[in-house]
Amino acid sequence: MFSPATINRFQNLETPFYYYDLNLLKQTLEACRTASAKYNFHVHYAMKANFNPKVVSTIQAYGFGADSVSGNEVRAAIEGGFSKDKVVFAGVGKSDKEINYALEADIFCFNVESVQELAIINDLAKTKGKTARVAIRINPNVDANTHHFITTGLEENKFGVDIWQLPNVADALHASTNLEFMGIHFHIGSQITDMEVFKNLCVKVNELDKWFEERGFTIKVLNVGGGLGVDYYNPDTNNIPDFESYFKVFNDHLIVKPNQEVHFELGRALVAHSASLISRVLYVKNGLKKNFLILDAGMTELIRPMLYQAYHQIDNISSQLPVMSNESVNNNGELKTQNSKLMTKYDVVGPICESTDCFRKDVLLPESVRGNLIAIRTAGAYGEVMVSGYNLRDRVQSVYSEE
Repeated sequence: MFSPATINRFQNLETPFYYYDLNLLKQTLEACRTASAKYNFHVHYAMKANFNPKVVSTIQAYGFGADSVSGNEVRAAIEGGFSKDKVVFAGVGKSDKEINYALEADIFCFNVESVQELAIINDLAKTKGKTARVAIRINPNVDANTHHFITTGLEENKFGVDIWQLPNVADALHASTNLEFMGIHFHIGSQITDMEVFKNLCVKVNELDKWFEERGFTIKVLNVGGGLGVDYYNPDTNNIPDFESYFKVFNDHLIVKPNQEVHFELGRALVAHSASLISRVLYVKNGLKKNFLILDAGMTELIRPMLYQAYHQIDNISSQLPVMSNESVNNNGELKTQNSKLMTKYDVVGPICESTDCFRKDVLLPESVRGNLIAIRTAGAYGEVMVSGYNLRDRVQSVYSEE
């Protein structure tokens, strides 16, 4: 919920914009740090979720590492204050330029996703007279039970090395003179809310840890990735994920040997609830079968609903303000608000010249008018980072709670 003072502040700002509640972000980070510290787990922030500089600097201040999936994310992490010995570089298609930059930066580890990539990193490291630390991303064929667009751990996905390829990986590691093998890495998908999925992952990790040990490899790092989901349906009452249960699953089911570290890569769970996309109603179109709220924000500002069919709660926050008029007081002298308006179903859409530019259909909202402020909630992950300039749109701005 937004306070009346915050909503009044929004009235004077140009829309659309992302509003970041930095207090909630800090509460979330503290909850994660406290829960993971119980087991001495290491958490890396997945930069791809949100690389807004103020968000990144806030996360870095809590002592987390950084998980990057491009050379520029590696650069942003280091420039954002993350220690290079806490930066890892994953991604199925690392270019030579990106690998060379990460080698020069002397990052903690490359999460390698193919036998060919191992050879490329070894050759580039040899040219520089360096040794690259690597972990092998393995595809464990564990179903994350999430949207098929964000499932990454099945054999039909492009990510990671399939289990049947591991003998080739072992041979390549033995033959590579400029690689230091650090461990094994997994990431099976995003927005996972079923803890049984993570139990199944632990079983696979235990098996593969043993497989490498039997072949003479010492595993220092078990990187189990991330994927912890958030509650998009209840952003006011359930806005900090259950980190306690999440980390406990791994503590209970993962076999960790002495001198092994367990690493996590959390993105969405840390930042999703911290931001909302704030927009204004430009037009209300009433039809025979449909009513449309046309906003000044569209798929260029938040593409998740169009790309993943993702749900976001949508609120008319103007309706939360008191209405000061003679009709605003009921028979008991109590103040009414605009929430007492008739409720109407709307298709909430944007201004982009695409039929898919729709945030949600048949959204029940207080009767809305031009100029009303609309909040699209839980937009802190994969929101601002996926903004585009399609239709030559202006770049969406960011506003912070502490300004």
